[in-house]
Parts: sequence; structure tokens; C-alpha cells
Amino acid sequence: MTRVVDLPAVPGLGGLYARGAAGAARRAVLRRPRAATVPDVEYRVRGVRADLAHLTAYQRLVGESASDALPAGYVHVLAFPVATALLVRDDFPLPALGMVHLANTVEQHRPVGHDEPLDIQAVARDLRAHRTGTQVDLVVSVRSGGELVWRGVSTYLAKAVDLGLPAAPDDARAPFVAPLPTGQWRLDAATGRRYAAVSGDRNPIHLSAASAKVLGFPRAIAHGMDTAARLLADVGPARGDAFTWSVEFAKPVLLPSTVATSVRRRPGGGFTLAAWDPRTARPHVQATLTPSPDPPHPPNWYLSARSRDKGGPTTSPTRRTGT
Repeated sequence: MTRVVDLPAVPGLGGLYARGAAGAARRAVLRRPRAATVPDVEYRVRGVRADLAHLTAYQRLVGESASDALPAGYVHVLAFPVATALLVRDDFPLPALGMVHLANTVEQHRPVGHDEPLDIQAVARDLRAHRTGTQVDLVVSVRSGGELVWRGVSTYLAKAVDLGLPAAPDDARAPFVAPLPTGQWRLDAATGRRYAAVSGDRNPIHLSAASAKVLGFPRAIAHGMDTAARLLADVGPARGDAFTWSVEFAKPVLLPSTVATSVRRRPGGGFTLAAWDPRTARPHVQATLTPSPDPPHPPNWYLSARSRDKGGPTTSPTRRTGT
């Protein structure tokens, strides 16, 4: 059993990154050994609400429609600071700065309305070896009125950190073969700064070529969750109301860049998604979208319920206009 700690509000990412940097400096000076376990604690923030202007800015940026339901990637943005607060604890065994986002799996159980108060809870799990370091899962649960509506598992890698854990099995993947493109993005040099403005994730590797070069990148790179969210937006309403969205990140997108994309239906239901470099055919993101076999609510449940509450029709979803 882990100990649940209630935070008074969603913490600011700027302060968290500063705390992470200070903690890394203290550890280096004091030469503190790293434990091989994650903290036995969960962080929780109650009553989180989306800001409508912030939601609209996100939807415009990644190409989502102006629906009153929160995109699955936006819920990740809301919850990300709560999970990050775990990473910057003094007793967290991996350095928060410089961690690589390897994969993400989201289970959306129903649409989440922009005006619903949400309880966000985050915990670290499954610290394990990786062929290039150590990886860990950050598990985030989002509830509305006690109902689990969204759950995300983000896998991060700390390169060159060896905690003496047993070697993880080699998860060799089939070679990527670029499919026939169904779309293309042209991402300019300011792409990372725009996503940073809506996500709060102002990691220097995303902001400019100069700041990225200090950390070993030739140019600024796009946020992984930005590219993943753009692919999800390309699916559109066909993704349904309840689904599992699994993402694997590969080669970073250097900015500016042209990215080839593919959104294709899978036999038996769902979609296969990919984004890659059209010159080298090396993948940036590979993802799948699988509809839930038995969604707990009928399609457009949340939006129809809101219409009923307002005395309006129940057949068309509520949408904001003029955005």
C-alpha cells in the first residue's frame, strides 16, 4: 500500500524543473547513492477543472475539433505536473532532467467534459533495467465523481543510470516499414515553443536550437506528446468515445521538419498510426487506437447528458463556436 498525499493544487512545471535541477546538483555534490526503489507515495489533486481558453488553444494547436469534451492528450497535459512532482522528489531514484519518454498508453473510458471537476492521482511503478539505463512507469488515474474516466501510463528512461536491477527482457520490435502516406505535416522552428506554451513543458531541448545544442541535440526537437496528439487528432470522431491509445516514441522530430503520416483502419476495428521522416523512412511515432469492446456509456453520453440537463435536444453534441 502506498501513502496518498493530497496537494493543494496542480504544481507549476517551472518550479518543479527548478527543484529537479537543484536536487541533481545536491546529489552530485554529496555523492548520494541512488536507491533501487521508487517512493512509496501517491500524489493527488482534487477538483481540477480545465480552463476553456487553455483547452481551445490546445485544440487549435494539435488540430482537434472545438468540442466541449477534453481530448485524451489534453488530459495528459492536465495531469503531467502531478506526475512530474514525483520525479523531482529527493528520494526518487532517477534524475528528472534528461529523462527520455519511451512510450505512453492511455485508456479513456468515456468522454470527459471541460467543466467536470477531476481528481488526478499519480504514482511511480515498475522500476526496471533497460539496455541503456533504467526505466520507470508513471501511472496517472483521473476520476470524476469517483468514476475512473481516464488512465495513463507513461514510460520514461534515464540513460546511463545503473541501479543493479535485473536485466529486462529484450523487447525487439519488427523493423519499421513506411506505409503509403495519408498526410504530411510541416513543422516550423517554433513548434516546440508553441506546444510548451499550452503544455507548460519548457524543457530546453524543445525551445531553440541554441538551448537544444547544450543538451546534445543538433536542433530543437518536437515534444513527443505533441506529435502523438496530432496523430490522434487526425483520426477524428472515428476513434469513438472509449478506447485504448498506445504510443511508442522513436527518432525525435528535429525542428523545422517535414513529417509523413499515416492513419489507417485495422482489420477488426481501430487504427494504426505512424509518423516518420520521409527522407530516411525512420519512424518518429508509432501508435495504435483500439476501441473499447463494451464502453460503459452509449456514444456521446456526456454531451447528450448535458443537452438533456439544459432542456435541449439529445441527438447532437454540444460544440463551441467561433474558436
